[in-house]
Amino acid sequence: MDLQNTKVSEVQLTYKTTVKASERPQINTSEDAHRVLQSNWNYETIEFIEEFKIILLNRANRVLGIVPISVGGTAGTIADPKVIFVSALKCNAASIVLCHNHPSGNLKASHADIELTKKLKNAGLFLDLPVLDHIILTKDGFLSFADEYLM
Repeated sequence: MDLQNTKVSEVQLTYKTTVKASERPQINTSEDAHRVLQSNWNYETIEFIEEFKIILLNRANRVLGIVPISVGGTAGTIADPKVIFVSALKCNAASIVLCHNHPSGNLKASHADIELTKKLKNAGLFLDLPVLDHIILTKDGFLSFADEYLM
């Protein structure tokens, strides 16, 4: 075996926080998630471009962070399951909340939204990383998949 051709890159996994655990917001309801999202979303572009983010939670449902997954156009964005779950696993999240906005202001979940949520929920079950909710955000309100029994 030629050992000269076995060089590989080093992989590092890190998560750094500057917020004390006791100071992190806790999410127990969809309204709690909505409040966290309202204070962490760019409302200057919420009616212009669609974005997909995830809220990472620890075992006490305290927010570890919000990860921007993708930014799209006026009619959609891509939510890559690999990017979603690698982010959650890297931060040692215990569960996640999916989030995206509808620039149209429509608070109705599309067929594609429902199918993506089912796919990600099943992947989360396999990884022992539950998807607790999927929030659709608009400038004027929100829709919770969990509250509407769409999970």
